[in-house]
Amino acid sequence: MNAQDKWNQKYKDRLINRNPPEPNRRLLDMAAYLNGRKAIDFASGLGGNSIYLAELGYDITAIDISDVAINYVRNQAANRKLRITAKVADLTKERSDLTSRKYDLAVMTYYLDRSLFPLIKQAINTDGYLFFETFYKNGSAGNQHVSNQYKLESNELLKEFREWKILYFEENEQEGRQTIFCQNTHEF
Repeated sequence: MNAQDKWNQKYKDRLINRNPPEPNRRLLDMAAYLNGRKAIDFASGLGGNSIYLAELGYDITAIDISDVAINYVRNQAANRKLRITAKVADLTKERSDLTSRKYDLAVMTYYLDRSLFPLIKQAINTDGYLFFETFYKNGSAGNQHVSNQYKLESNELLKEFREWKILYFEENEQEGRQTIFCQNTHEF
């Protein structure tokens, strides 16, 4: 089964079970900072983060490999009259949204492709923000189903974005996740 089929099935199951998308809890905690104009949501899934940010007034670009998820996001955006441009794309191959635009905020949750790091840094405006959360290698039973290639090393996001202003960082042992919220204070 290819990646698109895998994620399509996952999102079909969630929709059948009426498991609606919700924004990331730690992203909600950053609400005081979320007042930009343009944002991108990588691997957006069913759009919990995208919908939340659009409701705050952002013009969102939501990208996911799953056409099931993207169709759901498009329908939600139309029904709620939200400014969300939802695109089906495999981020391992299609990166034009990162190289052709600048954003005030980038969000990436539970997706890891380290080759995107330099592009993300270039795509975020000076004084713009990055919210990133995903699994990390800690031996936690909570993320054993995830291959180590998709897990961060301890403090990896701190090291990767060390030149940025770190506003929040957490490495949660019980949940096996690493979260960072940081601000680009450099001009590119």
